[in-house]
Amino acid sequence: MTLTVHFDELTTLAGKDLGASAWIDVTQERIDTFADATDDHQWIHVDVARAATGPFGGPIAHGYLTLALFIPAFGELLEVEGVTTKVNYGLDKVRFPAPVPAGARIRLTARVADVEAVAGDGVQITVDGTIEIDGGTKPACALRSISRFYR
Repeated sequence: MTLTVHFDELTTLAGKDLGASAWIDVTQERIDTFADATDDHQWIHVDVARAATGPFGGPIAHGYLTLALFIPAFGELLEVEGVTTKVNYGLDKVRFPAPVPAGARIRLTARVADVEAVAGDGVQITVDGTIEIDGGTKPACALRSISRFYR
């Protein structure tokens, strides 16, 4: 469920749990497309036959593909109205505790850790996110993301 807030309400979000996004399918086709886009064709991602005998028992998603899927998942959790510009400002920390097997589903759970005003009539929010694997025992990704919103 998307939380929709107006720019003027952003400062009230510190500590707010944003819930969980919908599940995202991480298909082999998505992995292959990401490999083509980034020119990262390492066999553990794209060679299904070889990966079957590798350390993960099959192909796995690129860590950066998992991280990139944060953006659409986060967009499902928070919509900010009354802004002219939304900027991904950066990441403070990213870890990939578990690989995402091809064919798995992932989703984002997130909490707003901090909110602060920034120059240029902006507000910066820091979000602690966890990308979960459906049925997994460890997260695929744990991150702290920083976004800026401007009027």
